[in-house]
Amino acid sequence: MTAASSFVKTPEEFARASKADLDGARGAVARVKSLPPSLEVLAAWDDASGAISDASARASLLRSVHPDAAMREAGERCEQESEALSTELSLDPEIYRALSNVDASGEDQGTRWYLFRVLRDFRRAGVDKDDQTRARVRALNEELVRIGQEFQRNIRDDVRSIDVAHDDLAGLPADYVEAHANGRITTDYPDYIPFMTYARSSAAREELWKVYRQRAHPRNLEVLDRMLARRFELARLLGYPSWAAYVTEDKMIGSEKAAADFIEKIAAAAEARSRKDYDVLRRRGGAERVGAWDSEFLKERVRAEQFDFDSQSVRPYFEIGRVQDGIFETTARMFGIEYRKADLPVWHEDVTAWEIVEQGRVIGRFFLDLFPREGKYKHAAQFTLTSGQRGRSLPEGALVCNFPRAPALLEHSEVVTWFHEFGHLLHHIFGGHTRWAGVSGVRTEWDFVEAPSQMLEEWSRDASVLQTFARHHETGEPIPAALVQRMRAADEFGKGLRVRQQMFYAATSLQFHDRDPAGLDTTALAARLQEKYTPFRHVPETYFQESFGHLEGYSAIYYTYMWSLVIAKDLFGVFRREGLLAEEPALRYRKRILEPGGSRPAAELVKSFLGRDAAFDAFAEWLNAG
Repeated sequence: MTAASSFVKTPEEFARASKADLDGARGAVARVKSLPPSLEVLAAWDDASGAISDASARASLLRSVHPDAAMREAGERCEQESEALSTELSLDPEIYRALSNVDASGEDQGTRWYLFRVLRDFRRAGVDKDDQTRARVRALNEELVRIGQEFQRNIRDDVRSIDVAHDDLAGLPADYVEAHANGRITTDYPDYIPFMTYARSSAAREELWKVYRQRAHPRNLEVLDRMLARRFELARLLGYPSWAAYVTEDKMIGSEKAAADFIEKIAAAAEARSRKDYDVLRRRGGAERVGAWDSEFLKERVRAEQFDFDSQSVRPYFEIGRVQDGIFETTARMFGIEYRKADLPVWHEDVTAWEIVEQGRVIGRFFLDLFPREGKYKHAAQFTLTSGQRGRSLPEGALVCNFPRAPALLEHSEVVTWFHEFGHLLHHIFGGHTRWAGVSGVRTEWDFVEAPSQMLEEWSRDASVLQTFARHHETGEPIPAALVQRMRAADEFGKGLRVRQQMFYAATSLQFHDRDPAGLDTTALAARLQEKYTPFRHVPETYFQESFGHLEGYSAIYYTYMWSLVIAKDLFGVFRREGLLAEEPALRYRKRILEPGGSRPAAELVKSFLGRDAAFDAFAEWLNAG
């Protein structure tokens, strides 16, 4: 039975299936405690933790995408139960003792690394603390799951809108104007992004920008305060000065200070370019200061006037069906696979199911859920359904996006997003055949996870790749190479502002968590950081942090996007030299970066592919290009 079959059941049936998974995990734990010291103990623990992880992942997807509110609520409850059991077991000294007695010295590197990670995670969970401390740790972890769900639910369910006059739609693509003839513009991505980019009315853009930054207000203001307080208390109980110190310890970066230093390093590297970008916008807008709601519109005008590029000019080449085919064809050619539509149960009529096939053998399954709807997760992400394990289970995942409903012409930025998320999906599938489920797929250090997806974005910007699928929806003409060249040149503009904006997000994420949050005014701190890292002033009665969904999942470590990008630019250098569609580097990359999953330290994976340690040079070259 595939994991997707869970999504057509009633809430009661889903709950029973989830309970069966957790009961199976408890049975595996009983084996951990009863077996004599051997590798079988580690295998039993892998069964237990894998079952809990997959049950939690399926419940998380259910609560994020299912069209039925009762099913979403069932997903929340089942996720809470899965995470509660995971916390309970992570604090069980008897399990820790049994695993500590396993001798893996004669085993392969992947097994030794896995056992090291397992024992380290038990210690970081607080297994060696006294009974009273462990009880409080358990309660805090369970509460944080509920708080995180509440935080995301408030964002997901708060879709705001403005009503505009027909004249306020001037500048927008004809298909957008036709679809919004009633004048209602929502904060969902397919409405928001084009409006902020093309609408000529600054007043209308400002109105939409403000309501976008009022989503989940005021509910998430208090929810965020609780989240930060509980994380701080948990970190202190576990022996750390702050949540930021705790959560960075087991990442590639290694410490809170290193993360802060990295943010400052990137911000400094982009400072001069950001200042120049802003000066160009200021001159184009004819004002001493530029409002944040005018930024994307002015960037678009500068790109049109100085680079002879209008981003609407590429939309006719990015019909959504052709883009999907192009992503499939590009990655199939690179990695020697094929995609085959599958007849599997799905959770909504929009969702399609697929198998990845290699030499006639199915190696993974995935589901595409591409269009927005009420109650659905608002961003783009790859969700795990089944981790996958060599010889035991196939990896399964879901790609959740919010593109305009087909038939649609996509923005190039949406094409980039699709390539990015597909990079996560391929990492999950190719890495889902490891010996141990606990290191399957994207279970690398968290600050490496984004590197494969960011690298695959490069294929969405290359003319030779785009011309294989980007054809005019009316004439069938391939996208002209000269147009792609102008698009790339235009995209260089604003890079400094984009990087500094990312550092604002990273600094906000880190500094919300690097201190005792008692009395912390998150709105005031976010405002100060915005004005430190970006040229845009904070606007009263806007609350960016309340809809900053990464504060729930990524907590203090949003810096990981830029850390991964530094690595991704270095990895891409190999393809730039050897060819984006060349088979040999793609297969080498698959074998050395993607397939190992988390079975080796990420730094070793990078070194095995590059033949050296990762370096900053490629990122610096990219940052200064153009």
